[in-house]
Amino acid sequence: MIVVLNGSFGVGKSTVARLLRDGMSRGAVYNPEWVGSVLMRLPLVRLEGSGTDDFQDIALWRRSVIAGVRCFRSVTRGPVIVPMAFSRYDYLDEVVTGLKRVDPRVRVFCLRARSETIRKRLEIRGGRAGALAWSTLKAEAFAAAHRDERFGEPIDTEKVTAREVAAQILTRLGPF
Repeated sequence: MIVVLNGSFGVGKSTVARLLRDGMSRGAVYNPEWVGSVLMRLPLVRLEGSGTDDFQDIALWRRSVIAGVRCFRSVTRGPVIVPMAFSRYDYLDEVVTGLKRVDPRVRVFCLRARSETIRKRLEIRGGRAGALAWSTLKAEAFAAAHRDERFGEPIDTEKVTAREVAAQILTRLGPF
């Protein structure tokens, strides 16, 4: 099984992913963000889709998500949990379609919260001023996009803890 956690920056995807892994027998978390960071910083290499401020625009990154999950599936018997922040449905669909070739049991959840809540969480998390401003700006696009249920089964994170969100997902997943 592959569990995709979609949602805005600051909504709690990474925390929930770790809690899910701890609650699942032999589960593993694959966070493809680090690959995107590397691809954004490749000197003198012009990749298809590069030149924007978002590594998800890079076609190679989207393919790398599928390849990375395939690698993780080969070394774990449990579910692979993949936290990602998609605001473009075509990108999410491309990745999910590829993941279904790795394992047809793909579940996509979309963690949601109001823009104001996301902004507060990002401020608490801190970080470089430029990165915080970029994440906050992107959070507005996520909040609008994630009203569409094609982005995943909605999970409201507004007034619940990350532990409660993980428990809710585990209940929805049932036995695996």
